[in-house]
Amino acid sequence: MSNDLVVILTALNLEYQAVRRKLASPQVHRHERGTRFEVGIVQGTSCRVALGLTNKGNHSAAVIAERAIQEFSPVAVLFVGVAGALWDSARLGDVVMATHVYAYHGGTSEDDGLKARPRVWEAAHSISQLGSHLARVNDWADDTPGHGRPPQVRFGAIAAGEVVQNSKISAEARWIRQHYNDALAIEMEAAGVAQAGHLNGAPVAIIRGISDRADGTKSSAKDRNWQPRAAANAAAFATRLAVELVGEQEQIDMPQADRAHAADRTTERVSNTAHNSTIGIMAGSVKESSVYLKTNPKVTGPADLITGLDDFHDHLKRHHTESALDEDTYREALTELGFARQAVRENNTESSKRATMALKRLRGLIADFPELMARLSPLVVAAGDLS
Repeated sequence: MSNDLVVILTALNLEYQAVRRKLASPQVHRHERGTRFEVGIVQGTSCRVALGLTNKGNHSAAVIAERAIQEFSPVAVLFVGVAGALWDSARLGDVVMATHVYAYHGGTSEDDGLKARPRVWEAAHSISQLGSHLARVNDWADDTPGHGRPPQVRFGAIAAGEVVQNSKISAEARWIRQHYNDALAIEMEAAGVAQAGHLNGAPVAIIRGISDRADGTKSSAKDRNWQPRAAANAAAFATRLAVELVGEQEQIDMPQADRAHAADRTTERVSNTAHNSTIGIMAGSVKESSVYLKTNPKVTGPADLITGLDDFHDHLKRHHTESALDEDTYREALTELGFARQAVRENNTESSKRATMALKRLRGLIADFPELMARLSPLVVAAGDLS
């Protein structure tokens, strides 16, 4: 995984340019299939961004998002742009960050009408928490004179479909009000990006600036005024989020020398005194009466990594035995762990990439278990180091 790089994707050139203005020295990066990205550094930081254009629609967005994930192995994927507001809680120029995404066109046609069969993707907990923190700090917006009140960040569902929504009375509008009345905004790409992130184990954030009301008042004149402002606000929040995500990842993925130094230190300290036999333990986590030591030994090659994966398997099994990990998640996790182990045994550059992707998908499955996450993170880094 590239621990200093975030992928940012947009659907429109206007949105692309809003993000690009935040980058220093962007350089073209061409995918072998012809897709062009630009890789630059967020101004004043060390955070790298791979910027790409998907064009409109969930299908195109899904393909380009997966291509970007495979190409860059990013810390996260951010989809950034404009959207229509569905309710009055989000004002023009505000930014909406998705807590979850609805693919609202899913359904089944029956004799008594159309029944909703939506797909839903929740945002990664860590990204949602970080986004909420940045919104509270509220120092991310550009200080542009003449733009009135500063934009606010709203958190809630985003509905993603296949049509441009601009009516309060159409069949589409009634359908959304009936089945998705908690959605704050509506657009056409988030479902594709969310699915690509889910399949590849990459955290995804959907960040949208509100440029219209999706209620029949959308017009070319208003778009010329509000789209650039909404896109700029979304880009400002997204690039700030990218910088913070990279900062957090760099803390998790310590440099190899630091990891080796930490491994050399004693993590379990036992001192028996003559009088009271006191036992002191430097522990990673404590659950009820059990103490789990946080030990991340140095991984120097395929053999060490396979040993680490086997050890992780034991901890995964324990979590399942203790009913912390449900059966479905456990089985999926074992599958990804098996893929990773087999790829490491093959020991070549291509298999190293497969191992890394399998471990990243595994990381997505166990994101709610801090102890497992702490044990898995150095294995993900080690798999990447083998390439």
